[in-house]
Amino acid sequence: MVQRQFPKPAEILELMQFKKPQLNGRTRRLEAALTIEDLRLIAKRRTPRAAFDYTDGAAEGELSLTRARQAFQDVEFHPSVLRDVANVDTSATVFGGPSALPFGIAPTGFTRLMQTEGETAGAGAAAAAGIPFCLSTLGTTSIETVKEVNPTGRNWFQLYVMKQREISYALVERAAKAGFDTLFFTVDTPVAGARLRDKRNGFSIPPQLGLRTIANAVPRPWWWYDFLTTPKLEFASLSATGGTVGELLDAAMDPTISYEDLRIVREMWPGKLAVKGVQTLDDAKKLTALGVDGIVLSNHGGRQLDRAPIPFHLLPQVVREVGADVEISVDTGIMNGADIVACIALGARFTLIGRAYLYGLMAGGRPGVDRAIGILTEQIVRTMKLLGAHSLAELTPAHVTQLARLVPITR
Repeated sequence: MVQRQFPKPAEILELMQFKKPQLNGRTRRLEAALTIEDLRLIAKRRTPRAAFDYTDGAAEGELSLTRARQAFQDVEFHPSVLRDVANVDTSATVFGGPSALPFGIAPTGFTRLMQTEGETAGAGAAAAAGIPFCLSTLGTTSIETVKEVNPTGRNWFQLYVMKQREISYALVERAAKAGFDTLFFTVDTPVAGARLRDKRNGFSIPPQLGLRTIANAVPRPWWWYDFLTTPKLEFASLSATGGTVGELLDAAMDPTISYEDLRIVREMWPGKLAVKGVQTLDDAKKLTALGVDGIVLSNHGGRQLDRAPIPFHLLPQVVREVGADVEISVDTGIMNGADIVACIALGARFTLIGRAYLYGLMAGGRPGVDRAIGILTEQIVRTMKLLGAHSLAELTPAHVTQLARLVPITR
């Protein structure tokens, strides 16, 4: 029999712990976010539907994005035990320079739409974390301003080839002059993908105020206050406005983009050059033979060709065939630090996060981006320790099994 007694008040008080209340609402929200998905839910509550869907959505049925995220969930890890993992080294060397973590911030277009700090929040957070920041051709902050925000860190530039080639060439020259060290030559956007959420929402650039938009804005006055009291929302490097993102892309991009364009830009650019948007092994081989410095396996976050190959699935065979000759990075679908660890284990040199950073931006501006990076960092460190890996170099394919869900039909 258990002997029972009346509890003493002093003993009860020992069990009662009261956390000091956090009065700052933004800090309270961000501290409560434990995953990128938590930040996504906060962002959805705080951002007008059209702006959130522009970020969150993908092309057509959004199968490419769904499959890319599912591929990371369909991973089995194989840990090594009885290893001293009190400390782990998360640093990487990519494109000739250092990064404190095995991921950087991917180029995202029209970023100030999500939250008014936009690319300056991303560049500042990247600088603080010691990771690279990549600015998009369709960014809403200039090349020179990003350099001012991140003067000593690593800045990269993502280039679209325009119908007016002189626009693209001028951007290359500006990025080089500003000291950006790596150029992402993007090849998966000869025309715009069908981003149906934007069409259904009537979303345009610049945003237009219709009855539906105003009704959706009522519970989100903070977003509109930022939007209406800060500098005009527009592309920093382009003058085109008026229409959906797809319409603007179709007006600016050139479907005749070719290997000759790559050659010209390669000759112009003094730094490292990576080709972003590679989706087949054959193309990876061709580009490697041409001597590019890097390949980014990417389907543009699922925003271009729906049903596109899953970059994470493509990774092992590309590493096997050309990994000894070219640096291979991966993006699309990364929502957890464990996803990043899996990519590194299967041979990727580096990874890029797009939506994961934007969810943090929408959830809380610059502090939200810091929180997103912090969440991913915690997950990377914890996963490496549980796998028994002291450094990224110790991660190998033996640590990861990609579980089959979508199996090609053999004919």
